[in-house]
Amino acid sequence: MTRPRITLDVFSDYVCPFCYLEAPELDALEERFGDVVAVLWRAFELRPEPEPTLDPDGDYLHDTWERAVYPMAAERGMTLRLPRRQPRSRLAHEASAWARTQEAIRPGADDALRTALFRGFFEESLDLADPEALVQVAQTLELDGQALRQALARAKFRQEVRIDQQTARELGIGGVPGLRFSLDGEHAGVLEGAQPRRQLFLAVERLLDAMR
Repeated sequence: MTRPRITLDVFSDYVCPFCYLEAPELDALEERFGDVVAVLWRAFELRPEPEPTLDPDGDYLHDTWERAVYPMAAERGMTLRLPRRQPRSRLAHEASAWARTQEAIRPGADDALRTALFRGFFEESLDLADPEALVQVAQTLELDGQALRQALARAKFRQEVRIDQQTARELGIGGVPGLRFSLDGEHAGVLEGAQPRRQLFLAVERLLDAMR
């Protein structure tokens, strides 16, 4: 199998609606460029402890959703609802890191769990900080819930999440989604914020032109 020449690391948080809204654009990018581009999702906690979480009933969230989230969701044909809670997201990131280790047993486990967590939070206010809620989601995908329960209890993937966070800081990424492009393993630029697919396509096409 040919190794992808371009890697796109997507630093995202499960409590960020713009990260969820970027998912179909990234799917389109992979479909357009095939094996040339590898999209890798990375952890980024917007509000790690002890930073306070946002008030789900506060003006900031309601204003942001009315001004930006709902219009973008309509534009991209997605259904999002302002969640009734604003949980910590670290455990959800750890669950995603665990899912990547299940790919040999259940191909597509990583993508399936990520999609289910995003959808669960932004459509049903899933409590991302509740390990049992995460286990239940995994079980609906026919993943090993007990294995995930043990991994979360033992913090087996916490260091992996911290490494992603540190990488984002070193790249100067302060908001999500943060998109880091690499060409043949060499850093090739960063974009921040939800990008339209035409902008993603253009970024990749410029890198492909540089390869010729």
